[in-house]
Amino acid sequence: QVQLVESGGGLVQPGGSLNLSCAAAGFTFDDYTMGWFRQAPGKEREFVAAISWSGVNIHYSDSVMGRFTISRDNTKLKVFLQMNSLTPEDTGVYYCGACATYKRSWIVTASFYDYWGQGTQVTVSS
Repeated sequence: QVQLVESGGGLVQPGGSLNLSCAAAGFTFDDYTMGWFRQAPGKEREFVAAISWSGVNIHYSDSVMGRFTISRDNTKLKVFLQMNSLTPEDTGVYYCGACATYKRSWIVTASFYDYWGQGTQVTVSS
């Protein structure tokens, strides 16, 4: 069956870094755009970054541009999110998802994603 499993979350001090991973199984990974979203307590799931099947096209939210880097390895069926210069506002549960298209309006909207992982907690605090 389809599985997306995130890992790499944890507690980090402001200014620190984390590298999240998402391992995929059960679907044709390189047919899908992969995205990262996050959800803080009491807030809606928000778009963070997305990468097209080939890795050529990448899009970031304004809030993480220049600090986060999304990448993928289609041979290992994984997508990554390198997060640098973390702030308390980056705290939340981070989810990876798979979307069947790279249409800009779709990849930033959670409801257009077909598959989701269970999430990994990221806490930025001193």
